[in-house]
Amino acid sequence: MNNWPYAGWARAGWDAWALGVEASAVIGLRVAKMAAGGPGVGSEAYLMVSEKMLSALELQSALVTGRLGDSPLAGTNKVLRHYRRKVKANRKRLG
Repeated sequence: MNNWPYAGWARAGWDAWALGVEASAVIGLRVAKMAAGGPGVGSEAYLMVSEKMLSALELQSALVTGRLGDSPLAGTNKVLRHYRRKVKANRKRLG
């Protein structure tokens, strides 16, 4: 499969799918936490929104400064890795 010209994009598609699965798990954990109520619900809601804004700003900065690479595939892979790290950290913290 390494000789297949779209192998990199196929891998990126698989990584995007895996990110979606992990993000769904985090959404479920957050919904359960918020449904249970308690003192941490407000801070969790704030964190949920603020981390998305910060993450978008980080990626915009990376795009403008050329840190996302020199090809669409390189940029796609770096964006996916960026979000997978964030989602993984949230899943670990919430799980």
